[in-house]
Amino acid sequence: MIDLVARQIQILRAIIEEFISTAKPVGSDTIDKKFNIGVSPATIRNEMVYLTKQGYLQKSHISAGRIPTPLALRLYVNELMKEKELSVADEVGAKEKIWKYRQDTDILIYEAAKILAEKSGAIGIAMTGKKHRVYHSGYANLLNMPEFFDIRVMRNVLNLIEESSIMTEIFNLGKSENPVHLVFGKELGNRNLESVSVIYMEVNAAGKSCKLGVLGSHRFDYPYIIPMMKYFKGLIEEIAG
Repeated sequence: MIDLVARQIQILRAIIEEFISTAKPVGSDTIDKKFNIGVSPATIRNEMVYLTKQGYLQKSHISAGRIPTPLALRLYVNELMKEKELSVADEVGAKEKIWKYRQDTDILIYEAAKILAEKSGAIGIAMTGKKHRVYHSGYANLLNMPEFFDIRVMRNVLNLIEESSIMTEIFNLGKSENPVHLVFGKELGNRNLESVSVIYMEVNAAGKSCKLGVLGSHRFDYPYIIPMMKYFKGLIEEIAG
């Protein structure tokens, strides 16, 4: 439930979308110049201080700007963003790429993870069966994100996705009533993973309970990748069934 007034929501949404776009802390001057908030920079600064005290923003170590917290990103995904409508090309292209694998659940899920890696610009991850076999694709995508330029962060991420037991734990976090779940790095208890986030969903493929998701920075194109994942869930459950 949102405990913010309309102006605060408008400023918070602007900060989140600017941060997702630039990967840089956001200052009041940027919000004033790029977004039509309709108030002075001083008022924006005061609201940003309030949003920080409420846990929606945090100070950056490298500038005077602010970055959104996991609390803010959850609010954005669950209540503030407007999901994009997938194009016919997106839907048809996805179906064509996985249709031929409909008789083999493991390959089907792996191919879906590859496509999600491509669509999200992150790592696609899939887990199938009781043995929790993990598939992943798209490592090189992380090299395009400044959050992963730190070799310690990159090493921890690669170790993470290689450990099926850890991935099982992650896939049990962040559950909600929504079909797509969010896990943010601070919930993983490792300082080197704080800039990491995972979006995942549970998929029932021909009676097999599978997990399918993407791992990257906090800066996913949530309005696009979440409806894309929902589409994949429905598509896989339809064609695998």
